[in-house]
Amino acid sequence: MIDKNFCMSSFLMYRYIYDETFDFGLPRKNVDISFERTPIANGDELIDFLRARVEEATVDGKAALALSGGIDSAILAKFMPEGSTAYTFRCLVPGKKVEDESERAAHWTEICKLNHKVIDIYWEDVVAVVDKLMLHKGAPIHSIETQIYIAAKKILEDGFEKFIFGETADIIYGGHDGLLSKDWLFGEFVERYSYILPYKVLREPQMPLDPYQEFEVDGHIDPYKFINKHYLQESPPSYINACETAGIEFVAPFFMSRMANPIDYKKIRGGEPKYIVREAFRKLYPGEEIPRKTPMPRPVNEWFENWQGPTRKEFLPHCQENLNGNQRWMVWALERFLNLIEP
Repeated sequence: MIDKNFCMSSFLMYRYIYDETFDFGLPRKNVDISFERTPIANGDELIDFLRARVEEATVDGKAALALSGGIDSAILAKFMPEGSTAYTFRCLVPGKKVEDESERAAHWTEICKLNHKVIDIYWEDVVAVVDKLMLHKGAPIHSIETQIYIAAKKILEDGFEKFIFGETADIIYGGHDGLLSKDWLFGEFVERYSYILPYKVLREPQMPLDPYQEFEVDGHIDPYKFINKHYLQESPPSYINACETAGIEFVAPFFMSRMANPIDYKKIRGGEPKYIVREAFRKLYPGEEIPRKTPMPRPVNEWFENWQGPTRKEFLPHCQENLNGNQRWMVWALERFLNLIEP
């Protein structure tokens, strides 16, 4: 069923449309995440599991690795055949210094004896591909999708057919320490997790709370259980959409696993997030410092610094003024998508 107001509000709150029965009027790509996953209890089990998955993906020599400066893709780099190619995305803004993971990624490739290539991405590159990705998805997109698509097209040109990512390690293994930092009251968690509360930007907002209400127990929400449904339904499909649109197979070894035991909040809140992954990293890279966790770099604050906000009637004037760069991207993408389907 077509329900534009619901879809806009759901996208703004959760970065995806959680109810598959509604759309904007275009068919949407829905990804089934209900498959059976292998339970993992410790770092040794995770190492054995990931090694096997990477060996499967690389057996024909047609797979490349997406390598950041973090530990998830560094672990996967250890299992890539010597001489394989790893690609690092680097978004550039002329005249400004922005986050750049290429130097740290080069450190991992040197240790693992991989061929390292850096893919530079500019705002003009993003704008050139965003419409294609939104039309393929049937919805507005996450800001990472454009650079994944650009990189996927590049590796396709280089002769590869599969792109290996460390995606979902943070979700599955407790890497989102901010979200997992406390026992959240229902209203607190709604405000903390929602990307944009719809009434801040839309003239006819809705407050679709079903995903939160599903996990409410005695006025609280267990954050790990919540993100392992709704964040897991939002994030991997962004990678899948970008790779599918480019004609490349998305491979996510961590995605095929799950924690065998309940999440240990005491460890996470004591300063050891993603403790099983960290254990695996320390075994594979003894003596190496665990780098600071950063999301996939994308200079949205710089890109949208001077953006004057949306002009369509669905949006409140000046609504962009109190939004950060990631939120501005979401409003910009939503308006651009509406312009595609309703000029």
